[in-house]
Amino acid sequence: MVVKGLKKKTVKGGKKQQLKFTVDCQQPADDNIIETKDFEKFLTSRIKVEGKTGNLGDKISISRDKAKITVTAEAPFSKRYLKYLGKKYLKSQQLRDFLRIVAPSKTGYELRYFNINEDKDEEE
Repeated sequence: MVVKGLKKKTVKGGKKQQLKFTVDCQQPADDNIIETKDFEKFLTSRIKVEGKTGNLGDKISISRDKAKITVTAEAPFSKRYLKYLGKKYLKSQQLRDFLRIVAPSKTGYELRYFNINEDKDEEE
């Protein structure tokens, strides 16, 4: 049933919203535990665009600056998806027991060590 005079709302072809997320691998990279170029390669091969991996095209770009990886994407991209892929990478490298991925800011993640020393202080 169609109502006369009712028009669908359409989005005008304006500028697409760019989202920029960073993953800081400074601590593990300094200790030579993780290779940032391998993590960048992992993200490039695993990020899905429209349901397909390896389909980044113009919508997503991944760059690396020393120990910091930057993912720039058009609007429908989740920061949580980046965390999911980060955990998946740590699991594949068998580092999930030693490293965790934490969000220090609204647009970034950071790889940190679990605080093992904290447990020793509580026992004493």
